[in-house]
Amino acid sequence: MSRDARWKVLLELLVERGRLDVEEAAADLAVSAATIRRDFDQLAEQQMLVRTRGGAVVHGVSYELPLRYKTARHASEKQRIAKAVAELVAPGEAVGLTGGTTTTEVARALAVRSDLTSGTPALTIVTNALNIANELAVRPQFKIVLTGGVARPQSYELVGPLADGVLSQITVDVAVLGVVAFDVTHGAAAHDEAEAAINRLLCERAERVIVAADSSKLGQRAFARICSAQAVNTLVTDAGVGADMVRRFEEAGVEVVAV
Repeated sequence: MSRDARWKVLLELLVERGRLDVEEAAADLAVSAATIRRDFDQLAEQQMLVRTRGGAVVHGVSYELPLRYKTARHASEKQRIAKAVAELVAPGEAVGLTGGTTTTEVARALAVRSDLTSGTPALTIVTNALNIANELAVRPQFKIVLTGGVARPQSYELVGPLADGVLSQITVDVAVLGVVAFDVTHGAAAHDEAEAAINRLLCERAERVIVAADSSKLGQRAFARICSAQAVNTLVTDAGVGADMVRRFEEAGVEVVAV
């Protein structure tokens, strides 16, 4: 197993369990304890975890796993969700995409839609996510509008007043939100307050709002609120969502699409 592959597994285990012991991690990954100690030390230097005696812990309740280490989590669910979200977009519309692994999959699903291979433009994509803009920029039928701002290395998103300036001057037909938590009472949320502020502004500039989130994120809370559940028109999630959860969202006025 390569170092990058080990790091991805270690970080995902750490997010799931909250803490890891060296010996436990070594057994899980079938490597030596010395290798795990070295990995923990190097990840701590990059501020991806906190070293403890004999192991490591996450950075606390607002811990955020960097995007490049999240791509394999709930991958099949995210791809199904993304395809369903893409089908809710009409040709010629202006679409706002926030950053995140699920919205990245939405961008990919839009890129391969057969009815969006041509147009002037086929879609206008507004995003503050550098990786999404990079992937779609090679599609000449798409008009790509990238906000300004300061890049967050965890999520590749641009945040801050420069991004505010662009978003305040435009409107979009639909905003697609990638979130870390979505709850009927507490609304949609992100780990970072600057990221949440940009996402909130994008919602305000949209005719309709879609939350794209796998079922593990539903009924959860996170540090920075994006918007209320009532501000969301549609939730697209996976079939793992419970019937009671669906009922609660629908009572709040949110259409639920489970795929």
